[in-house]
Amino acid sequence: MKNVLLNRNVTWLHALVVLAALSFTTGCTAHASGPAGYPPPTVELVTVEQKDIPVSHQWIGTLDGYVNAPIKAQVSGFLLRQDYVEGSFVQQGQLLFEIDPRPFQAAVDQALGQLAQANGQLAQAKAGLIQARANLVGAEASQHRTQLDVDKYTPLVKERAVTQQDLDNATQNNLSAIAQVKSSEAAVETAKAQIEAAQAAVQSAQANVDTAKYNLGFTRLTSPIDGIAGMAVSQVGTLVGPASTAVTTVSTLDPIRANFTVSEQEYLSFTHSSGIEVSKLPLDLILSDGTTYGKKGRFFFADRDVNQATGSIQLTALFPNPGNILRPGQYAKVRAITGTKMGALLIPQRAVTELQGNYQVAVVDAQNKVAIASVKPGDRVGTMWVIDEGLKAGDRVVAEGVQKVGPGSTVVPQTAGGKN
Repeated sequence: MKNVLLNRNVTWLHALVVLAALSFTTGCTAHASGPAGYPPPTVELVTVEQKDIPVSHQWIGTLDGYVNAPIKAQVSGFLLRQDYVEGSFVQQGQLLFEIDPRPFQAAVDQALGQLAQANGQLAQAKAGLIQARANLVGAEASQHRTQLDVDKYTPLVKERAVTQQDLDNATQNNLSAIAQVKSSEAAVETAKAQIEAAQAAVQSAQANVDTAKYNLGFTRLTSPIDGIAGMAVSQVGTLVGPASTAVTTVSTLDPIRANFTVSEQEYLSFTHSSGIEVSKLPLDLILSDGTTYGKKGRFFFADRDVNQATGSIQLTALFPNPGNILRPGQYAKVRAITGTKMGALLIPQRAVTELQGNYQVAVVDAQNKVAIASVKPGDRVGTMWVIDEGLKAGDRVVAEGVQKVGPGSTVVPQTAGGKN
């Protein structure tokens, strides 16, 4: 009896093992071809395309005026009026703001009065010099006469024709005349010094007049260039001065600058290695709405040094801007075609899946079986992606429905046009 029961238990154990094996096999088959009872998924396939494509580089840039002229006050005062429309085109020399000119006009008038006074003193000094020279001539004439008397009386005294007293008187008169000549000469020199001092006073007064006129002229804030005048930062009635910020800025916008940065390695790769003359490369401007600007640009200059903190260098491009449509501060992408890549492999960007920095595509073979291939993507060309490694021309990859498939699964292929 025990043997019969033992045989029955062994039979049931064998049956359970067989059922478990059948269940495992059925599960594997279902995983490979889809859920049990469901047909294989339909996916959209594209064929890896091979062709020569232009190689382009693209950088994010910021637009800026070709010339930006900040309008700052050179003198302190209250803004009396604003004489331009914000955002309008202004011409060189056009009045933008006016500072209250009355204190500066008063300073000009005062300086002119001081100049007139200094000129009057100079005229007096010149008249004094003329008088001093006349006195000198009279003194010299008198001394000449007294000298003649001395010369005449000296031999007559020896002959006793005149007395010694007459000679002594003539000698004293001559000495007095000589002293008068010297005094007149000193007066002439003094008059000359007074003239020099008066001339210096005139020059100083003239400098004060010029300074006062300059300051009066600075009350008119004019545009130094032709360009677009920006928003008024300071309003009428505001106290402004040399330490204040600019009241507005005028910018030349045609052409307009596009400033962007590139890495040092990238800069060298398309200048030195490829032998491209950067200044002759035509440039495209991709605006923030995704459209391409209708005018081609050109490289303007590269900055003098590489930023050691970022390892990049700033470049500047110029783009024609008729009508001043583009404005400073806009963000845009600068694109340059730097060469041609021969035999590039292209697939749609949507066919590539990224997972933790790894890129994969689902490849479908002739039996419609799926294999997952790791790829190395390169440059992007519109909606397409250049694949540098992992695919070959003619391979079929899943473009739509990647989430439905897995390694080894069977799919129903459908082309982009919807045909099986």
